[in-house]
Amino acid sequence: MKILCVADHIDPLVYSTQIKSRYKGVSFVLGAGDLPMEYYSYIVSCLNVPLLFIFGNHNLSRLRHFQRRETSPSEMSVDDNFRAQTAFGATYLEDRVRKTHKVLIAGLGGSMRYNDGEHQYTETQMLVRIFRLIPRLVWNRLVHGRWLDILLTHAPPRGIHDKSDLCHTGFKVFLLFMRWFKPKYLIHGHIHLYELNDVRRTFYKKTEVINCYDHFVLEYDV
Repeated sequence: MKILCVADHIDPLVYSTQIKSRYKGVSFVLGAGDLPMEYYSYIVSCLNVPLLFIFGNHNLSRLRHFQRRETSPSEMSVDDNFRAQTAFGATYLEDRVRKTHKVLIAGLGGSMRYNDGEHQYTETQMLVRIFRLIPRLVWNRLVHGRWLDILLTHAPPRGIHDKSDLCHTGFKVFLLFMRWFKPKYLIHGHIHLYELNDVRRTFYKKTEVINCYDHFVLEYDV
């Protein structure tokens, strides 16, 4: 099974009239953040496959439409509920776990807190987000025999593909997540790749960490 992963930059190889032939056979798409919703819409309309996405620390103009609100289900309008789940043909994955094509996927977007901007988190805040996923991960373990297949993040784990400046520093808690829940893959963006020899794939314990900047096609064995 092929999974198209995109992040950070509108790739001319993807945003192309050749997208259907170039990515024929892709089962679904993962968006790791810092991309406009219109780009996701283009991909979905051309490939006609599911697209699951998270937000990064840029391109946040539509973030507020997807964030959970402090209202009861009875007070939430149909439009609010729709926006909380999907828009532009793409499905919002932040702080959620979804199953698509038999693959269990969770999303944790945002970057390390480096100023007072939106969608930035401290290590403690990111750990709290992880704890909120645990009930669903336990359910996966009981029902499917595994915690998770793919963790989709914007920022990388600490010490893997990250950089020394605070904005591009990875999260230590992602290392804990990989040790605890053993996903096959952690797919992230945020770290731009400019050279052909830049490291894109790294193993940590039982997880392969992949930087999907621009785009990356993952050959996934079901």
